[in-house]
Amino acid sequence: METIEILEKIERGELSAKEAEQYFRRQPYEELGYAKLDMHRKLRSGFAEVVFCSGKSDEHLLGIYKRLWEEEGEVLGTRATKEQYDLVKKEVPAVTYDPLSRILKIEKEGKERIGKIAVCTAGTADIPVAEEAAQTAEFFGSYVERIYDVGVSGIHRLFDKIDIIQSANCVVAVAGMEGALASVLGGLVDKPVLAVPTSVGYGANMNGLSALLTMINSCANGIAVVNIDNGYGAGYMATQINRMGVGKDG
Repeated sequence: METIEILEKIERGELSAKEAEQYFRRQPYEELGYAKLDMHRKLRSGFAEVVFCSGKSDEHLLGIYKRLWEEEGEVLGTRATKEQYDLVKKEVPAVTYDPLSRILKIEKEGKERIGKIAVCTAGTADIPVAEEAAQTAEFFGSYVERIYDVGVSGIHRLFDKIDIIQSANCVVAVAGMEGALASVLGGLVDKPVLAVPTSVGYGANMNGLSALLTMINSCANGIAVVNIDNGYGAGYMATQINRMGVGKDG
């Protein structure tokens, strides 16, 4: 529960002062032995802890996922496999899985999605990373417009959607190969552009390094760059910017 929820429950007589005291005296993390769950992260940053699923043992993933679900009523997991989805679903039937973005989530119904974030890709092969960004932003309460396959090799496709992109509070540019899309967008919008290099490309792409270097060296202003294939990081940061754009304190 958030602080405001506790105070409201006290006001309605649903929670005693003693019970509230016990909540506030609880450690800011919960010790599971193999993990220390940051239960106060949402109070500090506005976002609850997210589960990075890749590399976790079945036992650890299930324990972490279930405990966060019990605490928050929803959970976002990234870089999950189909096998991990099958494992979690046996214990938590409400969980859903998207094999494209590899997101494993339980989400509260009726969530308000505010503002606007434009998530753009240079090509279709960049969509898995873009979907990780878009679905992360949506999970955290942002409205997302998807503009896919508008890379510089056919730049007229981008201009057809420029009104939508320019109306967003933040733009996420996802591109592999040489990563030029971010520079182009940076010269067309007056909002922050978050550039996401992807590992899509031929040999000299060096698993995304060429796109990363292009984006870091962009001559366009207002561009910030996240790590290669880090759609989650871009979606998170875009949501923080979007919240500021609509004047909503997390």
